[in-house]
Amino acid sequence: MRLVLFCVFLYLVEVIQASPTTNITNTTANDSFTGPSFTTRTIWTITSSSILTLFACVYTAIHPNIPSPKHKGYPHILWRQLGTIMMALIAPELIVTWAMRQWLSAHEVTIQFETSGYPNIRPESEESVSAETPETGNPFVHFFLLWQEATGHLFRLFIEGVLSVLVSLWHSLCAPVRWTARWIKSEEFEPDPEGFTWTQTHSFFVLMGGFMLYVNGEPYCTLQPEHIRKLIRRGCIDAPTLTSDQIDDRSKGNAISKGLVMLQVAWFVMQLITRAIYYLEITKLEVGTLAFAVLNFLTYAVWWHKPLGVQCPHPVYWKSTESELKYYNDVCFTGESAPPQLLPRVFRPIIELTGWADIPTSRRLQVQTFDGSIKLKVSDRMVLQQAALYMATIFGGIHCMAWFFAFPTHQEQVLWRMSAVATTCTPWLGLNAYLVREIINSVQRLPNSAKHVIWVVICSAFAMLYIIARAVLLVLMFTTLRDLHPDAYKAVLWTSLVPHL
Repeated sequence: MRLVLFCVFLYLVEVIQASPTTNITNTTANDSFTGPSFTTRTIWTITSSSILTLFACVYTAIHPNIPSPKHKGYPHILWRQLGTIMMALIAPELIVTWAMRQWLSAHEVTIQFETSGYPNIRPESEESVSAETPETGNPFVHFFLLWQEATGHLFRLFIEGVLSVLVSLWHSLCAPVRWTARWIKSEEFEPDPEGFTWTQTHSFFVLMGGFMLYVNGEPYCTLQPEHIRKLIRRGCIDAPTLTSDQIDDRSKGNAISKGLVMLQVAWFVMQLITRAIYYLEITKLEVGTLAFAVLNFLTYAVWWHKPLGVQCPHPVYWKSTESELKYYNDVCFTGESAPPQLLPRVFRPIIELTGWADIPTSRRLQVQTFDGSIKLKVSDRMVLQQAALYMATIFGGIHCMAWFFAFPTHQEQVLWRMSAVATTCTPWLGLNAYLVREIINSVQRLPNSAKHVIWVVICSAFAMLYIIARAVLLVLMFTTLRDLHPDAYKAVLWTSLVPHL
């Protein structure tokens, strides 16, 4: 509700500020055609709308995991948020990959719980386990076949995500009608008979650390999906009776608040399209913000059912013996490994997303930000890698749209072009390096240590190139505002009347 009032307030301020500067210039070529009406905008209007949209893309669109009970202080939460924001500014496609991996993991977890018969968990022997077809024939032919299959799967996921958002918005808009009809009929509220079934919302909740095991009244560890099923079978815990509505009640966002943020982003994209139609100058700050806005739509689509801003997990109490607790520790916390010493810190989020075994898997009191503990199928991993590649390409390609834009100096134009090309092409260079490594390894077997060192050196070079290019683009987005073309201060009148921040 506070977000809604804040949005209304900012919209009224925007209308009041814009009204004195209206300068209607109806250009009439002949009696049958009337040109658009223009108004003027200031550098403050350009900057504020872009920064607010950028804020919506790198802050409000991110759904963080639940923090540890030992890190409830504001400084720790603020530090974590700043780290995530910096990651979103430097590599926004990594945030989309994170969201998509959680969506794929949540889908897999939902199938597992439905198969197990939750909340009445069946014995493990009665569950049907789907086995993947082993790789046969030429590995490169197998790779390209999987790549082709992943392309179709990725397109289906995109359509499914868009439809899910539209359906959720429609249900939210129709909710007052349902409440009014129930009030007129004076029907008593009847609980949903499927309230305790496992849903996609439950899967997101458990993957973000939503279920905390308590032993002797103290938080012991976060429960992973496979832990919950094992402990219920052994009678160590009761099945969590938490409905999806109760999980949504813990969330700081709903369809209305998320819809308002998407409305702001949609308005920003719409007014840029309008400026392109009427050949009005578009600033580099707006081009960069457009790239974030495109990825923001995908992030919201896959995270639509994930709770936002939950700070406290749901307690699940241990009710068995100490020996069972020792068995739980032996089964669930063996094999935790230290991070590789040669692995640069910048690669750990990326490696975690792929679920590499050398990344530490300790989830004692919280789930890591870029968690890769859920093992995905080969086809899903291929979809994830393909999505990350395409998102990075789209993000860099949007910056290339400013190739022929006017810049204050020629040096800044060259820097922008070089950085945009580097951002677009670096992911594909990384893919080619991976394929070359596999070809060399198939021809001549190299020691694991040598392969690891070579791969780390190559990835470090590509990562530094990408980070430097992204930093240059971020700086140029703001420094080029000092000298704008006069057409940059013009705006189509009707776009300023659309609700936005």
